[in-house]
Formats: sequence, C-alpha cells, structure tokens
Amino acid sequence: MELFAVPDVPEVRPGDDLAATIRDRVELREEDVVCVASTVVSKAEGRLFDLEDFPAGPRAREIAADLEESTGEEKDPRFAQAVLEESVDLLMESPFLLTETRFGHVGVNAGIDRSNVAGSDLLLLPKRPSESAERLRAGLPAERVIVTDTCGRPFRHGQRGVALGWAGMKASRDWRGETDRDGRELGVTVESVVDELAAAANLLAGEGDGGTPVVVVRDFEWGDHDGSDNLYREIEGDFVRQAVRAWEHDDA
Repeated sequence: MELFAVPDVPEVRPGDDLAATIRDRVELREEDVVCVASTVVSKAEGRLFDLEDFPAGPRAREIAADLEESTGEEKDPRFAQAVLEESVDLLMESPFLLTETRFGHVGVNAGIDRSNVAGSDLLLLPKRPSESAERLRAGLPAERVIVTDTCGRPFRHGQRGVALGWAGMKASRDWRGETDRDGRELGVTVESVVDELAAAANLLAGEGDGGTPVVVVRDFEWGDHDGSDNLYREIEGDFVRQAVRAWEHDDA
C-alpha cells in the first residue's frame, strides 16, 4: 500500500467542482481510496459564515458567560450560538463545548473551524459528509472516497485524522469469528478502517499553511472480511458519553 498527496490543489471556493479539481491533477485508478479534507469539501459546499449570521440567543449568552468564568478568556456568544445550531446534543459545557453533530460525530465546538477561512469568520463541517463523499465519488474514476477531519482524543495529547463520511466502502471490517496466531477466536475486534486510512492520509496532508487537502491511498486491500457502517456508537452502549452526562448533571 502507498499514499501520495495530490499536488497543486488551489484555494477552493463555494461552488467549485471539487471532483474536477482532483481529477485534473492526478491519474486515479478504480481501486484507489481518495481522502479529502472536510475543509475543502465545506468550502466547495458554501459552508463559510460570519459570526453575525448567528445572533446569540439567551442560551448561547449563558454558555459564553460560563466559559469566560471557567477559562478566564473572552468568549463570543455568537460562536456559542453557531455551535448550538450545528449540534443535536451538548455533552459538556465547560471548560469547552463537546457536542454531537447532526451526523453523529462527537467533537469540540461541533467541528467549527476558525482557521483557513479568509473573508469569513467560521467554516462549518459538511452537513452530511457521507453524501458529500458520494457526490465526489460520482465525479471521480476512483470507487472509494473518505471525507476526513482532525480531532483530539480522550486520554491522549494531540490530534489525529478521522473519517467524517465515506462512500464506496464500509467503515469497519469485522474480525470476529476469526482466530489469532494461537488459534483463539476473536470476539470483539472490529477495525475502523476509514479512521485508520484518514489518519494515515493526515500524515501526508499535514496542517497549517503547508497542508495539502487531498491524499490518495493506493493498493489498499480490504481482505476477506465482513464490513459494517456502524462507526458511531449508539448512546445505549456509549459508556463514556453516559459518564460525561452523569458528571455534567452532578456538577450542575
């Protein structure tokens, strides 16, 4: 398996044909996996906004005031309003906003970005990243597309690439029922392939002003495994989320 960045991708603007931009710069194969940063997907889909587009309501003002008190930093209630409007669940309110997006991703500030947004204040995540991946796939010779982002992880420093949406492949491959090298049957191993490929792609994509938003994974083989699209845990089985909710309730 090899990975390489697509060169010379220009600044993407609302309405741009992102698939054509990629297609014109790399010779893709059908079995390739094309990993595309959510930043450029969002820009092409016009997800750029100004803070004034989110007039703060009472809840947002309350959240911003609480954050200011707990962190000692000034917080714009309009940003809190944007986060609320992009979220279906607010898991934590302090010392940062931990939310669930409409498509199931849990992260800080609903994934709203305030960097690389020249001419605007905010860049929101794609509304439905798997649909975005499917549209890109329809315009590319490659059969597999992953929309990626970066986010932090509980219990560890730093950020890593994750998949927000995917098309042409399953999210996870299931090793349950197979055996280890000692012949013991695997009972719980489900491998999040789209996250692993997104993380690998992020090593090449990089960060900051030197980043490249599109990476191709070539010669990745799925193998003889069943697949699943269950990337996000259901609340009933997400014990970390349940603990966070209990902690927030006890702290209220």
